[in-house]
Amino acid sequence: MTSKTSTPRLHVIDAIRGLAIVSIMLLHNLEHFDVYFLPPNLPDWMVALDKMIWDGLFFIFAGKSYAIFALLFGLTYYIQTDNQAKKGLDFRLRFAWRLLLLFGFGIINSVFFQGDILTIYAVFGILLIPTVKWSNTALLIIALILLIQPLEWYYLYQATKTPDLDIANPISWTYFGNMETYIKGDSFIDTVYGNLTNGKIAVIRWSYENGRFFHIPALFILGMWSGRKKLFVLSESNKKFWKKTLLISTAVFIPLYFLQKNMTDLISSKIILRSAQIIETSWTNITFMIVIIAGFVLLFQLKWGHKILSIFSPIGSMSLTNYIVQSILGASIYYGFGLGMYKYTGATHSFIIGTILAILMGLFSSWWMKNHKRGPLEELWHKATWIYKK
Repeated sequence: MTSKTSTPRLHVIDAIRGLAIVSIMLLHNLEHFDVYFLPPNLPDWMVALDKMIWDGLFFIFAGKSYAIFALLFGLTYYIQTDNQAKKGLDFRLRFAWRLLLLFGFGIINSVFFQGDILTIYAVFGILLIPTVKWSNTALLIIALILLIQPLEWYYLYQATKTPDLDIANPISWTYFGNMETYIKGDSFIDTVYGNLTNGKIAVIRWSYENGRFFHIPALFILGMWSGRKKLFVLSESNKKFWKKTLLISTAVFIPLYFLQKNMTDLISSKIILRSAQIIETSWTNITFMIVIIAGFVLLFQLKWGHKILSIFSPIGSMSLTNYIVQSILGASIYYGFGLGMYKYTGATHSFIIGTILAILMGLFSSWWMKNHKRGPLEELWHKATWIYKK
């Protein structure tokens, strides 16, 4: 997401965003874009390989890719606001209009894939508007409070009063189960209707149930704070910051991860366990997300690292286009109205398909950005953002 500015573009941000887009696409392919189905009669070696690929990719990227995307969303808001402030302009009203446009893009994306996050970001992005005048200290305090998951702590406290109480499955499970009636069918119209009704409710409920209603605005604010601190400007002082951040986040992640893997053995009460797992998993994901970003920034400053990781920059430069296109392709490949490949592909085959799509995405993005300033949808978004401006 870019706006009119004379500020030099930070390519490390584009590259990180590109990595997030690629990793999101790989995970979506493994999940058949929310059509969970294991092909029968696979050989044992394929089943074992499928599990290894699934576990490996979900360990690295699940819950982290969206977090990177959210962090960079807040960072981009700061960049846009700061650029306009230097011209003596207030960007907040224009940003609100921009969010409305993003919501529209999200609805288009939801037509093909119910797991869309653009509509959710567009709604929560409104919370960024009043934060422009806040101090850095205030931003950090609010972000940390949100990261703690205060509502889930309240649920956890309530659960300790009735530890033996039986609990029902999360409400989102019912809506995800309803997907079977339209996603696997051969009607495109039924799929569109299901995605925009049942599917949207499923994703909103799931996001609420897993603490993302708190983490998304927290990450937006942290992204804005990192922009103020110029943390992604490549410099020696920032290199020291990211080295310390990498060490600290790694040291915090390791015990959190072991706690996550053993929590079911430590807590016997199901009602207590549910809230405890939501809190712990959200912390583990955010911590490892920081590990990924810190490691990426440090490698990007090395000559060989910059050469390798820069391949993600064109993808990140046109992230909106790539995000929506991958939904269209994914639905066409896996859903019933398309090729119906969910019936035939395990994690290994889906990973191969996702990798091929990522390579094609990279080649197209590289070619396009050599000849254009913005991606196709980015250009449309940009022009619509600045409509009626002289």
